[in-house]
Amino acid sequence: MPSDTAIPASRAFAGPIVSDVLELAAPLPLDGGQSLEAARIAYETYGTLDADRGNAILICHATTGDQHVASPHPKTGKPGWWDRTVGPGKPIDTDRFYVICANVLGSCMGSTGPASLAPDGQPWGMRFPVITIRDMVRAHVALLEALGVSRLYAVVGGSMGGMQALSLAVNWPDMVDRVLVIAATAAMPAQNIAFQEVGRQAIMADPNWQGGSYYGTGHAPDAGLAVARMTAHVTYLSEATLSEKFGRRLQDRATKSFGFDADFQVESYLRYQGTTFTERFDANSYLYITRAMSYFDLAEDFPGQGPHGSRLVQAFARSKARFCLVSFDTDWLYPTAESKKIVHALSAAGAAVSFVELSAPFGHDSFLLDVPAQDRVIAGFLSPRFLSPRFLSQ
Repeated sequence: MPSDTAIPASRAFAGPIVSDVLELAAPLPLDGGQSLEAARIAYETYGTLDADRGNAILICHATTGDQHVASPHPKTGKPGWWDRTVGPGKPIDTDRFYVICANVLGSCMGSTGPASLAPDGQPWGMRFPVITIRDMVRAHVALLEALGVSRLYAVVGGSMGGMQALSLAVNWPDMVDRVLVIAATAAMPAQNIAFQEVGRQAIMADPNWQGGSYYGTGHAPDAGLAVARMTAHVTYLSEATLSEKFGRRLQDRATKSFGFDADFQVESYLRYQGTTFTERFDANSYLYITRAMSYFDLAEDFPGQGPHGSRLVQAFARSKARFCLVSFDTDWLYPTAESKKIVHALSAAGAAVSFVELSAPFGHDSFLLDVPAQDRVIAGFLSPRFLSPRFLSQ
């Protein structure tokens, strides 16, 4: 993989940006045995689809992300969550590619989820069916078909987005040519399931959760959702980042309060993260999306009496795509060992695969932040010149 790929200076978007919501014409079947009628998928596209329809890239977002990958968020006004990576002249170059990003099924930014209206005209709440990562991807595939995209140049995703990218490659193996998976896993580790359960219990223990039927009552489980976000946010960071940014420094005071206010800067930071999160995200959506992640196991549907690793090899057996796996040395949520399991299975399945562990101080969130080496990897892997997969190491 070229390590010296130049990243041109960014420019204003030259091609069109489309923000829309598609209502699926056919019922969407779900892994749990149910189906959703008239499911809606909110999405954005950037750039122009070529006449041969061969330049489409699907970007899959992480847990609490959305379709606003490179456009300002309508609730917060902040730049798109991957604005530094997607755009004209950027690593995912919208002068070359037709970029699609959809809000996942179960979320709260326009796609059908627990806050949406059910057929009876009332919010779904906890009547919404439990979904899986594959269900999210199934909705993406329906969207792509509606957009006239039958094959992708690439699918790209970090964290939960990487799980979606892997699911697409395994379950729709003829649909994608290149698969870029960043800071992800093929099966949710037990420790991560535990963290997610802590977050879900915090929400459900909030009296304002009201069994999930809080819509229209004026009382949402903001306290529980804030705690869930605080817990998760700690897992996205590294000890080095927390130490450098906050250390044991006190917040707006010279001495300890000997109370339970936010004495330390790191406490104040986490409280701020929790509070601001409740302004843009729905608590029930958080329950459903984290449950889908907890359920994720790419190999579980494949037969055989062997260990999980051999079933993972079978999972990749039908794929003809080229793969690139990226991990970060400070990511303890999905450490490099998780990426290597995928790489070894792909290699055993005969797939074309490249792997690199990048050094970055930011922990799991590194894929969203300023890591120039990641820019070079993304641009290099998406380049037409990338022909010979090989393993990279640092």
